[in-house]
Amino acid sequence: RLCFLVRPRVRTMRIIADIVNADKAAGRSRKYKIIFSPQKFYACEMVLEEEGVFGDVTCDEWSFYLLPLDDDIISMELPEFFRDYFLEGDQRWINSVARALQLLSSLYGPFSRAYGIGRCAKMSYELWRELEEESDSDGQGRKPEIGSIFLMDRDTDYMTALCSQVVYEGLLDDTFRIKCGTVDFGPDVTSSDKSIKVLLNS
Repeated sequence: RLCFLVRPRVRTMRIIADIVNADKAAGRSRKYKIIFSPQKFYACEMVLEEEGVFGDVTCDEWSFYLLPLDDDIISMELPEFFRDYFLEGDQRWINSVARALQLLSSLYGPFSRAYGIGRCAKMSYELWRELEEESDSDGQGRKPEIGSIFLMDRDTDYMTALCSQVVYEGLLDDTFRIKCGTVDFGPDVTSSDKSIKVLLNS
């Protein structure tokens, strides 16, 4: 049996489909399970269906929204969020942010105040409020442990990130992928027919 714990990415689905098809061609019979984290997307299931392996796999999701990094630091660990939303206009992660807020309020009680700047922050907040109204949250009766929550879009303040060392390199890696210390800028970035490979300096 093969079990894949993956992010819901189309490229990853094609790789899994290649593995399943290769096993079929070799006459190997296996059971395949794909666990999506933090949630599964319809687009991923469609890719599996297009590749002809949807009936060979079972899909599930692991709703893993928050990762505690320290006593007072919690991260969603979604490095693709910046690229997907702010560069490609993909809003699929809004639901994950809203559910992370719902989980946070259930663990630490309702927030006294919520502040937001930006369109993404507004959409996340509104969806979170809808989720709170639909479900009887366990944290509603608890004493609030978090006074205020601030939701800010990254594009409202790029400078803060750029003031920290290696964060700019992190944005480059999230957007273009750094390989062996170089970044390959494709024709869509260079506005020409050729790609440009740039060596990064430490």
